[in-house]
Amino acid sequence: MPFGAPPLAPNDPDATVFIPRIGGVPASSKWPVADPDVLRPYDTLATRMLPRIAPSPTAGSFGEGPGLDATGYIPKIEKEAAPSLAKASSRMAVASLVSRITGFVWKIMLVWAVGIGVTNDSFNIGNTLPNQVFELLLGGVLSSVVVPLLVRSQDDTDGGEAYTQRMLTVGLVILAVGTVIAVIAAPQLTSLYLEKGGKANPELTTAFAKLLLPEIFFYGVFALLSAMLNAKHIFGPTAWAPVMNNVVVIVTLGLFMLMPGEITTDPVRMSDPKLLVLGVGVTLGIVVQALMLVPPVLRTGFRFRWRWGIDKRMKEFGGLALWILGYVGVSQIGLTVNTRVLTMGDPGGVSIYSNAWLLFQLPYGVIGVSLLTAIMPRLSRNAADGDTRKVVADLSYGSRISTVMLVPIAAVMSVIGSSIGIALFGSGQGSVAEAQRLGEALAISAFGLLPYALVMLQLRVFYAMKDARTPTLIMIVMTLVKIPLLYLCPVLLDPKNIVLGAMMVNSLTFVVGAIMGQVWLWVSLGNLRSRRVLGVILFTVVASVLGVIAAVLVGAIVPDFGVRVTAWLKLILQGLVGLVVSFGVLAALKVEELAPATKRFSRLLKRG
Repeated sequence: MPFGAPPLAPNDPDATVFIPRIGGVPASSKWPVADPDVLRPYDTLATRMLPRIAPSPTAGSFGEGPGLDATGYIPKIEKEAAPSLAKASSRMAVASLVSRITGFVWKIMLVWAVGIGVTNDSFNIGNTLPNQVFELLLGGVLSSVVVPLLVRSQDDTDGGEAYTQRMLTVGLVILAVGTVIAVIAAPQLTSLYLEKGGKANPELTTAFAKLLLPEIFFYGVFALLSAMLNAKHIFGPTAWAPVMNNVVVIVTLGLFMLMPGEITTDPVRMSDPKLLVLGVGVTLGIVVQALMLVPPVLRTGFRFRWRWGIDKRMKEFGGLALWILGYVGVSQIGLTVNTRVLTMGDPGGVSIYSNAWLLFQLPYGVIGVSLLTAIMPRLSRNAADGDTRKVVADLSYGSRISTVMLVPIAAVMSVIGSSIGIALFGSGQGSVAEAQRLGEALAISAFGLLPYALVMLQLRVFYAMKDARTPTLIMIVMTLVKIPLLYLCPVLLDPKNIVLGAMMVNSLTFVVGAIMGQVWLWVSLGNLRSRRVLGVILFTVVASVLGVIAAVLVGAIVPDFGVRVTAWLKLILQGLVGLVVSFGVLAALKVEELAPATKRFSRLLKRG
């Protein structure tokens, strides 16, 4: 997960992908390629195994790739295969967008239902625990090695059925035992995330954790079944299952809001009807998400039976798995410190941070991932071929596309942050002051959006080059930078502003990571064509500044119709004007990196 950010909330679309994130908050991401030589012929799967160190869509778009022959190698580019994959890619992009929207809807509903305070903080901490335990238990290794192993096993005489049964047997047993232990140890787990003497409610957090930790098992089932389907080029069910998860949670919150009274916090009672409805309902969403993949798996002809033992092919990835576990472990340290610091501030800090992070990574999840995913198969293939020149070209292109698309959005976000917070989170039980602080946290951290995207792109390059060590070392340095800065927040800031400091520290950490990654890649690959990237950055900054000026001028003439109505007007008018001016200037400057992006989105809209 992005370095030190709270984990993707279990019901966040990204959370269901089970990949480490390098910072941020609930949001979830994807993992490393265990063996690019295995993935080369299977390049349309490459993006499913590259680390999404922060949020990417649960399915994402997989680019346009050639068909495979019976051996799994690419004999030639089939004209008929590419269109079908392109069509599937656009459909999955639509599913990803719907998943993100529905996930965002239930986050807003949660604020409306319980406000931004102790109850929401307790739920968010309890809701992140299943993700964190799953990652430490099995998630990172599953994400990185399962699909390549399944691809290899398809050459077995039985088509890989025995190997798949063995993998499922081992995985299910580990998940079941780990889940039981986690539920029993819920008080100890929650204590890791709560600063002693802080303003959180340990009893309520533990109560939520006990109800939500069973998700660990079903997260694992979803990950295993997703890998089995992906290995057979079946992507649709894994893309849409998170949407059903979100629908279940939305229905749960609707029922929760219809019930009278509030969750009792003094004393906390596990028999509290509203506590049970919220905890059990959210867990049920993950159960439904996992079970939705069972019928598609059965339709492939696979039948499960218990088969014990460790296949020798699993052992081949031991070294990589150790680095992956190290990566996850370090990320958990950053996350733990991040959450503990937030609980030292005013109640609601964890919730504000969680939702601000969700908004922060949304542009990358919707725009950046859908654009960069098309590069990943080619990047993996070029890295596997040892073609450094083409790898550098892919990195440069991805950096320029990210700059052109994300910098204007980040700039406008810094202007309308407060309006976003009030418009989306200022209704129901949420107070306007807390919603405004949420928006301020978003605005103050917006500068980290491009570095965030660059960090994820760089890490994908490392993994494509079969380098699992460097991402872990970068994670260590970023975490070492982040932790002292986080602990300075309670010393230098008022309790209510600690969350603002934490969000700023998060973005600063991405800046450090992006610089480190660029230097490391320069040492590894040589000339990275940085001059052209810097030129695009300069043009984009000029266009974005003009967009910001236009947005500020528009905001100055918006009349006052009340806090919430005015916030919605500013959000819409300033957002539209700022983005239109920014991208209009880029078009006038004939920045060529803008053309492929607009063409790709036009294509997706037509096919969707």
